[in-house]
Amino acid sequence: MITGIEVLKFGVENRQEAKTFLADFGLKPIATDVEHTDLYQTQNGCKIYLFDITDARLPPAIEAGSTLREVTWGVENLQDLTKLAEKLGNEPDFDSSAAFVQCRDPNGMTIRFEHSITHELPTVQTEGMNQFGNIQRINAASPVYEKAEPVDIGHVVFFTPDLETTQAFYIEKLGFHLSDAYRKRGAFLRCRGEGFHHDLFLLSIPNKPAGLNHVAFVVRDIHEVIGGGLSMNRQDWSTFIGPGRHPISSAYFWYVNSPLGGAFEYYTNDDYLTEAWQPREEEHCLELFTEWAIEGGLDHETRRQVKPA
Repeated sequence: MITGIEVLKFGVENRQEAKTFLADFGLKPIATDVEHTDLYQTQNGCKIYLFDITDARLPPAIEAGSTLREVTWGVENLQDLTKLAEKLGNEPDFDSSAAFVQCRDPNGMTIRFEHSITHELPTVQTEGMNQFGNIQRINAASPVYEKAEPVDIGHVVFFTPDLETTQAFYIEKLGFHLSDAYRKRGAFLRCRGEGFHHDLFLLSIPNKPAGLNHVAFVVRDIHEVIGGGLSMNRQDWSTFIGPGRHPISSAYFWYVNSPLGGAFEYYTNDDYLTEAWQPREEEHCLELFTEWAIEGGLDHETRRQVKPA
């Protein structure tokens, strides 16, 4: 069984700027034995590698400039790799060993499968929400975060010019489940029958080629979404959009423009689904992307919306 995204490899034009961004974003720098790379981790052990954009060890890019070059998905056991090798043997750039399986998906992205490296985090605690009829926090205040410390890589989002083919690959070859869909425009996919709303979102925009839209990182609660976004604005990283809330997944979010390509997102509170869930098919519209959102983020000094220059 595929467990989720565990390793991301980026090729970047300015590695020093990318290193500063990842540290400011709250990811932990880790020593690596992979020469001429930099490594950062989430709290549960997911890895983000930085390579120079011209590094020959990276697979081909799906777009020009700094971008994501490889996605590694974890699997529960080595027998899962054997099954994946049988299903993917005819795919472009297929390669495998006892420890991994690798190929390119129909969108051109190199995907890899390895035994899961993440670990549980029993010490991650959050204060509950007090809502009418459901009191979860007593004699305790909600937290205020100075910055975020992402727990996990939650999902990736790609632009794709061939939604039908790419969606079919992930469902039929890899066993992903459709959570929700934008009619002829997008597919929210989760890698397990029971799990959070999506691990992968494929988005088709007219005349838009393949590329990275964003990478999303799970944080503990909505207060950490806010604290993380304010911290990034305080360190002069620009907000794409946020804070806000997605009706399609219920998640609270804050997106920051990234020198690694696309955007990086803090998010929390997405829907948790089982195989009993019936996917919804909706028209692609602004109301489903955001119930509400703040463009440009919040000013870290006034705590008000950033005013346009």
